[in-house]
Amino acid sequence: MKPTRFETAIALIDKVNSEDVNTYQVAGMAYPKELLYSQRMTRKLLQFEPNASKALQIAARAQHICRWRIPRDEYPMDRVGYLKWREILKKMHADLTTEILKQVDYDAEYIDRIRNIILKKRIKKNEESQTIEDTICLVFLDYYFEEFAEKHPDEKVIDILQKTWKKMSERGRNEALKLSFSERSTKLIHSALS
Repeated sequence: MKPTRFETAIALIDKVNSEDVNTYQVAGMAYPKELLYSQRMTRKLLQFEPNASKALQIAARAQHICRWRIPRDEYPMDRVGYLKWREILKKMHADLTTEILKQVDYDAEYIDRIRNIILKKRIKKNEESQTIEDTICLVFLDYYFEEFAEKHPDEKVIDILQKTWKKMSERGRNEALKLSFSERSTKLIHSALS
């Protein structure tokens, strides 16, 4: 059976993400970092929002597409540099995804919808943009937070938690509170939220 446009788009996103030279270790196995991240995004999205539209699923899968192509250290290592880097990345992710979606014959309106989700347009007002933000935060908390917390002082971890919390919807926050954390992380989370 011929794969659907959706399946082809996902496969093409995975193909480029599998080229990531950076790896991430899970249970002694090395995975291309952004391929693993994109698969975690899909898994978390479907746990959080089982009826997620195909557009939202594509946006989740492409959230970090080819992220390694623009290294963080190409921008000043301060808040302004970080925000600039993030904006440039978002545009690259949207542009690369647009190219893939054109290849598989999605129409302009559908492509724009996915671009807007990736760019997180009208967050807090657009349900799909908010869902992608919640999913990003849940993936961070579930898969990357403990590692981040180990490498940084408590004040920085608390600050990041507060910023993460601010971005999330009430539903996303409730989902985050169901995750399990180490004793230290649980204390930091309580400090951040109190």
